[in-house]
Amino acid sequence: MTFSFLFSALLCFSQEEGEWDSYLADYEGKIGSTLLDMSLIRVAPLKNLPFVLVTGVTFKDCNEDGMPSAAEFQNLYQISDSVKKIVERAVSSRLAGTFTHKCQRFDYYYIADTTNLRKQLMDLYQKKFPLYEPYIGLKEDRNWKYYLDFLFPNNAVQEYMKNIKVVTKLSEAGDKLNKPRQVDHWIYFESEANRDRFIQYAIKEKFKVERKDKLKDRELPYLLQISRVDRVDMPSISQITAELRKQAELYKGQYDGWETFVIKE
Repeated sequence: MTFSFLFSALLCFSQEEGEWDSYLADYEGKIGSTLLDMSLIRVAPLKNLPFVLVTGVTFKDCNEDGMPSAAEFQNLYQISDSVKKIVERAVSSRLAGTFTHKCQRFDYYYIADTTNLRKQLMDLYQKKFPLYEPYIGLKEDRNWKYYLDFLFPNNAVQEYMKNIKVVTKLSEAGDKLNKPRQVDHWIYFESEANRDRFIQYAIKEKFKVERKDKLKDRELPYLLQISRVDRVDMPSISQITAELRKQAELYKGQYDGWETFVIKE
């Protein structure tokens, strides 16, 4: 599947457990919306949940992008809630995420056992949601490839999600985002030599070195903080962070985000 990132609105969800975020992306010309528990990246794969359940419905009330209407969303939430009750009652499980694409919405559960689960879910769909075309997929996924390779966002998408969070906070604080101001960036490297090579690039691009340090107990211990006066609207800051991330990777480094101050006038 070709995966390219689109400008998106980031939504944060409060669930019983986990750290839930969402993002929009382009999947071969059609928008896909992914809601997932980001915290699972720290524990995946869980050996006691070796199977994946992918289940949901095809819906008819969708726009040209394949996304549901507001009214249809309420129906889909009801379906997901009903599925959740069945799954949690039947088997040890963890909801990993939800994917909506081309008038379909599927929930992804990692589960301990598949016994009799298909029948219970089919009975649910037929009795309570007969107007929807159901899908039930059950398979072994000990390495959690569905979560790690499909649901979890790649580096470019994660960076964009972080940018949206910072820009949203600035906007909520009254920042108009259109005035240039000092923006600080953090990058980490595995060696001092690679950090020095990156600094040469940064200085050429008019960045100022604010801090260099070596930290303990980090895989990439060589910290670099740089700054430059820039705009912080989404198109501007996204272009800047994408280039910094790309250049950092060339020198075996990791771009780790940015921050700035609020300008209200």
